[in-house]
Amino acid sequence: MDSSIALILLQDGFVTGSVYALLAIGLVLVFSVTRVIFIPQGEMVTYGALTIAALQINSFPVVIYLQIVLGIYIFLIESFQFYKKFNLNPPNLQSKQVVGFFKSNKPLAFCFAQYILYPFALLTVLLQLSTAYSFSNLSLGTQALLTLMVVAPLGPMLYKTVFEPIADASILVLLIVSVALHLSLMGLGLWMFGAEGGRSKPMLDIRLDWGALSMSGQSLFVVISSAIIMVSFSVFFHYSMTGKALRATAINRLGASLMGIKVKRAGQLSFLLAACLGAFSGILIGPITTIYYDSGFIIGLKGFVGAILGGLAAYPLAAAGAIWVGLMEAYISFWASAYKEVWVFSLIIPVLMWRSLTHPQLLEDDDSL
Repeated sequence: MDSSIALILLQDGFVTGSVYALLAIGLVLVFSVTRVIFIPQGEMVTYGALTIAALQINSFPVVIYLQIVLGIYIFLIESFQFYKKFNLNPPNLQSKQVVGFFKSNKPLAFCFAQYILYPFALLTVLLQLSTAYSFSNLSLGTQALLTLMVVAPLGPMLYKTVFEPIADASILVLLIVSVALHLSLMGLGLWMFGAEGGRSKPMLDIRLDWGALSMSGQSLFVVISSAIIMVSFSVFFHYSMTGKALRATAINRLGASLMGIKVKRAGQLSFLLAACLGAFSGILIGPITTIYYDSGFIIGLKGFVGAILGGLAAYPLAAAGAIWVGLMEAYISFWASAYKEVWVFSLIIPVLMWRSLTHPQLLEDDDSL
């Protein structure tokens, strides 16, 4: 391997590692707030990449129908809960209790706006665009925005539908449910997008040359976008009240609840941010490689390996671990491309061994002996 090949592999590893870093950050965020290992994060990547690819060939984004079905289901469940609460403790119609009762149940109105009004309004906009214009004639920025608007709301909807009812279950149960959700979303992906892969247009169609090193505009866009998102997340978690509330929930759910933080809202927000990161990662990686309906599993696992290398706790360490995964994948693919997945996934073995050997409970047991 000469220096020019080493530089090319370094570039490829850093670009793919930047995408894995976004996924790792999303996984750490969801796990720290809700204790859910969000395996379907890879499906958010797949849906994002295939949705923008569908828009660019003037195909209707059918993911919006999944959003509508989930929204109707959530609203019916919330309405049923509201009806039960109304029957158990009906307000006195001759007093001001009626106004107070409905004021205390404002979440039902927000639920209608979030899960019914928004999906149907977005469907109306998409139908108007499909008849009056062509999706392929829209700018790349508009296509990316529509993709995020279609895919990202699936995050809180999946949390509300699948994980919120079992929020107090063990981590093992949450993991099993997460695997089942991944398989369901992968099957839906096959039904919505078909078995053929998709590849989107690059956001920056340029090429930069620095001596022996040549970088495409899309690769540069990936690195810069990932860096901006990481810096934005750092500012968000350190200086905004919402970010501090998420950090408090991640540190101590019970304590955050006692301090007035709505833990369920924090869980929905964490899933929304993770879905945004996943969908945007799909937009970034779509022009680099062909994405199929089942590609998200491997991509998500590599982000998970990066998160494990960071201990599933620290965002900078998770991002650094994901970039390391990308670099390892690039260099190993040069030497032994048939075994690159094996080497990448084997990275977590020494990390898990080290964490198990340094676990406080294990150290206490050794002292007792």
